[in-house]
Amino acid sequence: MQCGAAVKTFDRIAVEDLTDEQAAAELERLAAEIAAHDRRYYVESAPTVEDAEYDALRLRNEAIEARFPGLIRDDSPSQRVGAPVAEGFRTVRHARPMLSLQNAFDPDAVHEFVARVRRFLSLGEDEPVEMVAEPKIDGLSISLRYEKGRLVLGATRGDGTQGEDVTANIRTIGDIPSRLKGDAPDVLEVRGEIYMRRHDFRDMNEAREAAGEPLYANPRNSASGSLRQLDPSVTARRKLRFFGYSWGEISEPAGDSQWAFLERLKAWGFPVNPLVRRCTSADEALAFYREIGEARAGLDYEIDGVVYKISRFDWQERLGMVSRAPRWAIAHKFAAEQAETVLERIEIQVGRTGALTPVAYLAPVTVGGVVVRRATLHNEDEIARKDVRVGDTVVIQRAGDVIPQVVSAVPAKRPKDSVPFVFPDRCPACGSLAVRQTDPETGTQDVVRRCTGGLICPAQAVERLKHFVSRAAFDIEGLGRKHILAFWEDELIKSPADIFRLKNRTDALESREGWGRQSVTKLVDAIEQRRTIGLDRFIYALGIRQVGEATARLLARHYGTVGAWMEAMMGALDPESPARRDLIAIDQIGPSVAEDLTAFFAEEHNRRLLDDLLSEITVTAVEAPQATSPISGKTVVFTGTLESMGRSEAKARAESLGAKVAGSVSGSTDYLVVGGKPGSKATKARELGVTVVSEEEWRELIGG
Repeated sequence: MQCGAAVKTFDRIAVEDLTDEQAAAELERLAAEIAAHDRRYYVESAPTVEDAEYDALRLRNEAIEARFPGLIRDDSPSQRVGAPVAEGFRTVRHARPMLSLQNAFDPDAVHEFVARVRRFLSLGEDEPVEMVAEPKIDGLSISLRYEKGRLVLGATRGDGTQGEDVTANIRTIGDIPSRLKGDAPDVLEVRGEIYMRRHDFRDMNEAREAAGEPLYANPRNSASGSLRQLDPSVTARRKLRFFGYSWGEISEPAGDSQWAFLERLKAWGFPVNPLVRRCTSADEALAFYREIGEARAGLDYEIDGVVYKISRFDWQERLGMVSRAPRWAIAHKFAAEQAETVLERIEIQVGRTGALTPVAYLAPVTVGGVVVRRATLHNEDEIARKDVRVGDTVVIQRAGDVIPQVVSAVPAKRPKDSVPFVFPDRCPACGSLAVRQTDPETGTQDVVRRCTGGLICPAQAVERLKHFVSRAAFDIEGLGRKHILAFWEDELIKSPADIFRLKNRTDALESREGWGRQSVTKLVDAIEQRRTIGLDRFIYALGIRQVGEATARLLARHYGTVGAWMEAMMGALDPESPARRDLIAIDQIGPSVAEDLTAFFAEEHNRRLLDDLLSEITVTAVEAPQATSPISGKTVVFTGTLESMGRSEAKARAESLGAKVAGSVSGSTDYLVVGGKPGSKATKARELGVTVVSEEEWRELIGG
């Protein structure tokens, strides 16, 4: 963990022994480290620590703040919820904050919670404290806003104050009604949890494994990642579900208790967890916790504890909040199921996108009723951080009760001759360089090391060839997934160019079982029809990481011909070159995509592959839009807020008139269109002598 690396750490000193200076340093370190974990969990859906380790960090932060209240930081984890909103979605502000919950880890903490409520409300010992006990779904918190009974907004929790607008994706989830039943308030904000059922998660991972794609770690991360897809059709295919349990803004009372509100939710058409129960004491709540814990393995959804809520709304209002959590609710977390075994070897697997994933092969051990023989080690940073070695006795945990993970090594049981594991910098399948890309802007490294072998890497080749002939690429009819695999295994095709040389191997094809002269002729004809292809489809077909259909179209439109594109990519290999700056300036490209493009061209075998392929096919140039306008062929950049149209619409209009739209100002920029509240682009444009026009002048220039 590099967070707060410049801060001297005192994490091994007990809280009661810290000096003021040490406590301040510890709070700074914890704020940075917890913020990094929050971002990975809430925004990237890719946590890198176990729940117990994360909880321990927060508990230490709370303990230090309790002893040194004058040192509480503005960026303290106790002062915020979740993490900042991710880029790519519109930000929406919650009418009422979406709060986090305080945690209980043992029965004593639950008894203390009930006693604290009694003291706060001055209740007698004989007065029942009714609670609603609900299984704590391990999913993604969501807020659903209804007006006049119609769904108008779906938003993630984000940082608790503002979240991401995911309305389009929410509408694809069958559990969530688009129109409410019965008599609902004019304004109703329902809150709950998006989750993925275990069997749907397993089915999805089995399909990904068959396709050679990386597996998802657990249903929670899958649900979160699925809901944050920019393409709602992807979300629709992920089979997400929903449980409602709370409310935010509401135009009229929804009952007098949590239990009554859950009944209203069901009447309006929302699914509510059927296992919720009313309890009148801490002992009843703990009995429910034990019951749910025993039933947990048989549930078709992930839970990581039980939430206890004071049921009466008037009591909830009186209890109020402390920091960013309500006093009237607490989450009682489950302990993770773990076991010890011996790590016999570590193998590196190569996925379709070239990702190198370390897998631990274990002496068989039973964890949570399942025999575990393999476990994920995530990436090389995790291996180094945990110092996991071959021959170690290791602690295994089934993350989300599904995919086993190596939690830690047991140093006391380590063999004397053990050595640290050295992660390879070459692909074990093809020997190509395996690299970890660095974000040019932030200087942070990607956690995944990837093979740069591309289409020559046997671990990637079959899947990449399937992509090459797919509908959005070369679209070769009759050359399906099973044929690609069979032809690869029999060495009929090893590269994309080999597909176009199959016409010279008709005898070998006709001799195959299930093939005859007619079917071979039909296949060869289909291949011959695809010897000419547009530049955008050609670029997409190469399967370069992060280069999808939209990015391929942007590149094709910008460079025009395959020769110009390849020449520019070769020039862009130099990070300081004008070609690299021009590439990054293309709207929606940026440094990360540029790194993937140049990594592809940096490998000589990829360049040979392209030359071989181009000897067999013709790539047609992109035709400029048929429009006569003053901006045809010009490079345009937009900055500030446009009043008459959205930014996306303005860009599309400019492109339809033959312009190239870039994301940053450079010496090749022809026009900078300035809207309200422009940033530094306007200053840079004037320094470079770029023509700066107002929105009104722009509209006049393009003819309204």
